[in-house]
Amino acid sequence: MKDFSGKLPKLKLGKHEPRFPLIQGGMGVRISGPRLAGAVAKAGGVGTIASVGLAVCSPLYDGTNYFEVNKTVIREDIAEAKRIAPEGVVAVNAMVALTDYEDHVRSACEGGVDVIISGAGLPLKLPEITADYPDVALVPIVSTTKAARIINRRWEKQFGRLPDGFIVETPLEAGGHLGVTRPEQVTDKDFSLEHVVPELVAYLEKEVGVDIPVIAAGGLWDRQDVMRMFRLGAKGVQMGTRFAATVEGDASQEFKDILINAKEEDVVVIKSPVGIPGRVLKTPFVEKYIAGRVKSKPCFANCLSHCAYRNERKAFCIAQALVDAFRGDYEEGLFFCGTNVSRVTRMEKVEEIFKDIFGFVA
Repeated sequence: MKDFSGKLPKLKLGKHEPRFPLIQGGMGVRISGPRLAGAVAKAGGVGTIASVGLAVCSPLYDGTNYFEVNKTVIREDIAEAKRIAPEGVVAVNAMVALTDYEDHVRSACEGGVDVIISGAGLPLKLPEITADYPDVALVPIVSTTKAARIINRRWEKQFGRLPDGFIVETPLEAGGHLGVTRPEQVTDKDFSLEHVVPELVAYLEKEVGVDIPVIAAGGLWDRQDVMRMFRLGAKGVQMGTRFAATVEGDASQEFKDILINAKEEDVVVIKSPVGIPGRVLKTPFVEKYIAGRVKSKPCFANCLSHCAYRNERKAFCIAQALVDAFRGDYEEGLFFCGTNVSRVTRMEKVEEIFKDIFGFVA
């Protein structure tokens, strides 16, 4: 395959510059843990550890010490990813919606992370939390230029700084929680990458006047998709679903097999217990939930600041459902995925993905 590296934009996130302008998306409850993040960072991208739910996968967890163990595992996982890729760029994705969000961010900084990626809410206090770690790049996830404006204004006014990048995630095709509040927004073309990416790029160039890279996310798979985003003005891309079933992925083999066997018609959008739409596989558990017949899964951590199950005993404990998915329980698991999941037909190696998209690896 022809090497077209000369045509690629440089993705600079603060003081960190991966060889390739690709961020592997954060996928919670250890779907993107240290093995995957380390492999991606070693291949020349930004490897991302999702900080949510790591405790339940640790032998240190005894059923009562969720929050403390989670902080420990975040630091351990960063160290493991750095061991795999000593010169690579490692990120942690921390969700604003978590009750212990600040602990996740601080633990990541203490563990030596290079980049904090933060969404599921606006990370308005992120510069304050990371003030003692100026070398850590801060990258919010947004769905609209309006959200980016709010973050810029707050950060500049209160902290005298701006983000090191923005990830634009489209609800039209992304996996997991979709960053919009109403079901009709999931198909609204105003939230498409084709609309938001150039709009955000123009805003940053003309109104802010600072070179803040825009990273496109949601529904991206191959070289053609990536180059299309670069033509829109993006300096980087984020991809999640294609990495979820890789050889190096941290999920169980059963989880990977479920994604490999998924068909296009298996993908549905549900209202998450978090209160926003989420894109998932239509497993037996999800079918029962849609039909209003799901049995409640007990809450074990109070991990979310807003949760319909904890507050109103509606829906189910999403953390438990994601743990079931991580373990490969098709009957009871909640499997987040993007619209491209039907294109996952085998376990690829991380290196193969980089060769397919960029023609070579680091």
